[in-house]
Amino acid sequence: MTKGRVEAFSDGVIAIIITIMVLEMQPPTGHEVSALAPLWPIMLSYVLSFVYVGIYWNNHHHLLHAVKQVSGPILWANLHLLFWLSLVPFVTGWMGEAHFAAVPVAFYGVVLLMSGIAYTVLTRALIKRHGRDSTLAIAIGNDGKVLVSLVLYATAVPLACLAVPASLAIYTGVAAMWLVPDRRIERTLEAPR
Repeated sequence: MTKGRVEAFSDGVIAIIITIMVLEMQPPTGHEVSALAPLWPIMLSYVLSFVYVGIYWNNHHHLLHAVKQVSGPILWANLHLLFWLSLVPFVTGWMGEAHFAAVPVAFYGVVLLMSGIAYTVLTRALIKRHGRDSTLAIAIGNDGKVLVSLVLYATAVPLACLAVPASLAIYTGVAAMWLVPDRRIERTLEAPR
């Protein structure tokens, strides 16, 4: 199977996720700038989630750009990733509305952790389909950054019950780690073979 439909479907789902997040934000009732003050948790959670969804979209694009075809297991792995990403608007809204209370912040981390695991499963399924000597496998290598991210998410989830600011700092730090698109795939595709 070609990869075009997977790319198009995934792009559509991710666009809808971003649209849902912004539509769930309610404008302030007042007309002064001060009316925005109570909305800072909602805006902050939206910005963090928008960055995360953007990171996944960007890296998903690079991932699929490096492969030629998909299979049934890859389709399911991709749906698994999209399932977890589709929960981002829910946990974003909950976290913002709850003013970063411990339980919503922990659940936000669970969704980030599961999205990271799902992305890893998708990557492994693509590598399995294309082989260990494929462009994707060579570009990905041992992928230490993914492992570090998963460990940090797994640490931040229970930490939210003890220190919400530390948990949020970890989520922000992991996002910062991934903010620059993963250039390994681009470099590998451009290198002569």
